[in-house]
Amino acid sequence: MSICHLPFEDILTDLSARFIINVPEEELASVERVCFQIEQAHWFYEDFVRDHNPHLPSLSLKKFTARMFAHCPLLHQWAHQHEKAYQDFLNYKFQVPVCGAIILNPTLDRCLLVKGWAARSTWGFPRGKINQEEAEPTCAVREVLEETGFDIRPNLNTQEFIEMIVARQRVRLYIVPNVPEDTVFVPQTRKEISQIEWHTIRDLPMSRSKKSSTGTRHPGRSQSPSFSPSETESEPTVNRKFYLIAPFIGPLQQWIARRRQ
Repeated sequence: MSICHLPFEDILTDLSARFIINVPEEELASVERVCFQIEQAHWFYEDFVRDHNPHLPSLSLKKFTARMFAHCPLLHQWAHQHEKAYQDFLNYKFQVPVCGAIILNPTLDRCLLVKGWAARSTWGFPRGKINQEEAEPTCAVREVLEETGFDIRPNLNTQEFIEMIVARQRVRLYIVPNVPEDTVFVPQTRKEISQIEWHTIRDLPMSRSKKSSTGTRHPGRSQSPSFSPSETESEPTVNRKFYLIAPFIGPLQQWIARRRQ
């Protein structure tokens, strides 16, 4: 019988075998790493299992994590503290460095943005969390390919990037120019990206306190400004759908100005 038509408890057993029981021992050494595995199981459940059986319950990651802690014997040690375990995971997750790319057209006046799947998702540059022992350029290539279907390697200069600390999370975005606007972009992951569009840079909001800052790496020097989400949340509501990119627009404009000299 297909996993999609099993009773819910049996589905949890199947997911435990796929994502918990058979993973390397080091992946079970901490609750943070365990929760990353549970997150993978949750994506699989929502994207593949429920798609074929909509009668199954749709669960938030927090509720799904609690059910997995209670169901899988290897995770029982966290079952009675699942709230704290989940919060520890979130705190850890949002401190994992992020890499991605700012993709520019040949005239350097438009950039490519992606929008998440959820209804309240904002626009952002294609990016994602770095894996353990993964090189930063490798992470950027992988994440951009997953979210847009575009391979940035032919255009990638690993010395050209903007790096910032945003809400305690280090974000590095490589600047990738000269990408034709007629390039076909197709997300390679399910239910993660809903839209991919070119946006005119001068029309994008810029964080007011950072209009003169730069985090672009040039050989031999680096700057990493630190920002808080509150610095962009004070912008007009109409700009909140772009708040994730606002801190990068000022440094990007400075990079473009130097490039055009």
